[in-house]
Amino acid sequence: MPDPAQDPSPLTRRVWQDLQDRLRDEPSSAGLTAMLRYLAKWRSELLANSVVEQTGDVVQAGPFKGMHYPVRANKGARAPRLLGTLDSSLWPIITGIMATNYTLAIDIGTSEGYYAVGLARAMPRLRVLARDDDVVARALCTRLAEVNGVADRVEVGSLWTPADFAICTSARSVVLCHVTNAQDDLLDPARASGLLAADLLVKVQDNGRPGLIARLTNRFAKSHDVSRHDREIPDDALPAWADAFSDLDRMLMLWEWRSKPTSWLWMRRK
Repeated sequence: MPDPAQDPSPLTRRVWQDLQDRLRDEPSSAGLTAMLRYLAKWRSELLANSVVEQTGDVVQAGPFKGMHYPVRANKGARAPRLLGTLDSSLWPIITGIMATNYTLAIDIGTSEGYYAVGLARAMPRLRVLARDDDVVARALCTRLAEVNGVADRVEVGSLWTPADFAICTSARSVVLCHVTNAQDDLLDPARASGLLAADLLVKVQDNGRPGLIARLTNRFAKSHDVSRHDREIPDDALPAWADAFSDLDRMLMLWEWRSKPTSWLWMRRK
């Protein structure tokens, strides 16, 4: 098995040059920390290439097992997507969503469409509105939907406003919201009454918005059953062939590139 550390790719050469440029700055702990994260991302990208060499560009585990994934991750790491370990604490919830007769899914902050396409592929009657304000993300999501044969049911668009949630009153709906720091303004039933007709799976980080988890929980406490789900990774997440890699590489295969621990709120209508 080739060692990704020996990879002479343009990416490796670019990272090497970037680090040399950074080393001209004044020494600091913050600078070294930034370089460490940068190097970890580089290594993660090479490891994702190793996953593709071993198993192809197909998701290997989890609710979306078997989904073709030839696109890069627009934000975050590709390796956990290919391995199927991304957000593994949500597996029971995603499986439950798949078993429910939703006819509409709204995926806000869809990125390249891991959830949007994965759900459409697993639920043949589901219409998915995939929304992201990043033009590159929308192009990747469109490509992923095409490759998996669900482009006719995954409608890719940009902006989403509180008023747009009115559509939830006309269909059995589930909302997935991944947008960092926009949940506070977007997910407010006082401004978007359509939310009261939907189930919601919301990524929550208190970055810059202290108390966000508590506020969202309180807003939906009367109308929804709310449960919090923190990050966890199953012990058997890595395939047997990964035993040939170092312990650091094995950890980086599962790293999702998040800067802080991430929680999710699963809110189901009462």
